[in-house]
Amino acid sequence: MDRRHLCERKARSESAMFIRYGCELSILVERPTPTFCLVDVHPDRRRDIVREKPLRASPGVTLAAVSDAFGNILQRCVLPPGETSLILDGVIEDAGLADVRDAEARTVPVNALPGDIATYLNGSRYCETDKLGALAWATFGHLVPGTEMVQVICDFTHERLAFDYQRARPTRTAAEAYEEKVGVCRDFTHLALTLCRCMNIPVRYVNGYLGDIGVSPDPAPMDFNAWFEAYLDGRWFTFDARHNARRIGRIPIARGRDACDVPMIQTFGPHVLKTFHVVSEELTTEP
Repeated sequence: MDRRHLCERKARSESAMFIRYGCELSILVERPTPTFCLVDVHPDRRRDIVREKPLRASPGVTLAAVSDAFGNILQRCVLPPGETSLILDGVIEDAGLADVRDAEARTVPVNALPGDIATYLNGSRYCETDKLGALAWATFGHLVPGTEMVQVICDFTHERLAFDYQRARPTRTAAEAYEEKVGVCRDFTHLALTLCRCMNIPVRYVNGYLGDIGVSPDPAPMDFNAWFEAYLDGRWFTFDARHNARRIGRIPIARGRDACDVPMIQTFGPHVLKTFHVVSEELTTEP
């Protein structure tokens, strides 16, 4: 093992931590309602789970886990009339390091992209590349296509939008967020993601657990978080236009083209969300 890998192993060992994660969602329906749920830790992090009480429903409802088109763990059930709680909690080991970044990483030429990666250049439900292409090229076309460009796009988005839960809207698109200059984490992600795609950088939407680890506590109730990953030099790198900082302790749940692909709860019929509670916090002692 070379010196660099020895240093990386030592850094991981010294900074490693345990993070408690989970959620409780209470849903009210009037009739039997097929429901999809995406709250499980993504398969690429499940090896780090120390212990977990899998997603369960109260009162008892049969849950069936499948892999969706993007490789996420999708739980399916039929909710009975009335109120049902869906609960998940666990502890995961984390390296305790900030998001990996390579300042020298460059974009892969479009014609050299693998087919499954090239799909992340396309417009999608919330990401109108056709509407924002001219803006993107006029604003970022002079930059070196790579890490620098993606970070400048994050800076632009972070400065353009004001974060406001009270003005959240589930139908807001990237172009609408740009015009309205407001949004929540999914809107920041959609706008930055769209501008990257306009500049021929494949990017995918990610949602997951992200606690206030290594930063000042946010007084607002904890929520699921959205960020994105950019494909540079043949690998995926994490970026976050909402917080606009490299963070510690991200636990991905699902990846897709945009939020339309990875809703936390999707009911095939009317529903009311009665309870919404999310946890992601560092444990001060080993589990």
